Amino acid sequence: MKSFLRNTARNIRRGVFQFKCTDFLKEADSGLYVEDYFHEMVCLERRRAERSGRAFFLLLADLEGLSHENRAEITRRAAKKVTAATREIDLKGWYSQGHVLGVILTETDRDGAEKVKTKLLEGFGEADALGADAELVKVSVHAFPEEKAAGKRIPEDLKLYPDLSTKKSLKKKGTLFKRAVDIAGSIGGLILFSPFFLIIPALIKLTSKGPVFFRQTRVGRLGQNFTFLKFRSMHAGADPAIHSEYIKKLINEDSAWKGDGEKIYKISDDPRVTRVGKFLRKTSLDELPQFLNVLSGDMSLVGPRPPIPYEMESYELWHWRRVMEAKPGLTGLWQVSGRSTKSYNEMVRLDIRYMDRWSLWLDLKIIFLTPLAMLSSKDAY
Repeated sequence: MKSFLRNTARNIRRGVFQFKCTDFLKEADSGLYVEDYFHEMVCLERRRAERSGRAFFLLLADLEGLSHENRAEITRRAAKKVTAATREIDLKGWYSQGHVLGVILTETDRDGAEKVKTKLLEGFGEADALGADAELVKVSVHAFPEEKAAGKRIPEDLKLYPDLSTKKSLKKKGTLFKRAVDIAGSIGGLILFSPFFLIIPALIKLTSKGPVFFRQTRVGRLGQNFTFLKFRSMHAGADPAIHSEYIKKLINEDSAWKGDGEKIYKISDDPRVTRVGKFLRKTSLDELPQFLNVLSGDMSLVGPRPPIPYEMESYELWHWRRVMEAKPGLTGLWQVSGRSTKSYNEMVRLDIRYMDRWSLWLDLKIIFLTPLAMLSSKDAY
């Protein structure tokens, strides 16, 4: 037995046994990838497109309308036609196991994708497939990036994000537990910092005219807008054009420093900021009302900072991940990793690293490091 195992290992190293690991992820009868793996492939292709800018198309054939008793045979026939209508390099699998067939079309354009759709519908209509029942099948084509996304708009077609709606038990438990920590932490924060909710409003009212709270539209998870709260640190009616132009320049130039070494991530000596506001920003105390955003569910204690809509007008494809895949946070990896010394792209990379490596312990580590960053007032304006 030991000799057999040694010989097997030796043959594998020599490449004698040639097989694909992905064969174990395919159905034996149809040759289609199973749902979970196909979702992984859609996610991987989307991230590749985000980096390269080269579009791909996701073709979905919804078989839900079919009411045949012998469903297994019908789906087998449909799968056979999908294989016949597509290329070898196209990834084929179950977008929804037993209900929706999926094909990932790369190295093609919209016209090519529509031709595959037409060919597939014709195949379904053949006598050895679905026949007249082919009319009950809904076939759709989804592009990434979306054609209208050329204007840097947030993606709206969530069919291209199956990984975000996957209801796996472990992921669901992690999400629920994170929400429980958010509720407990936001309530605890409101209680702990309750004296500041009396002192700071009084200081704001005594030193400048206008409301105590600053309300602003921000972009949350999946591109949903929400009202973002802060203690007002600027004069009432301050023109946002200064910050709008600045942030767009920052993203496009991808630099956190001027040529003479002066930090520019935050606008220093901003004439719009009040005297009290400078202190609030320096200590991050202006962020305290966001505990209310966390409690309401618009934000989390830890996550990427929520962007302003005009900020996203300059986004590249890969920047979208920070608003699609995670709920925005009151604090995050960027806040405890240098803040203003980081370029915008470095900030986004930190957000992506956080999302890829998320765990309860990482959240707790960031939460415990945040007060130190606030007290030191380092890299803050």
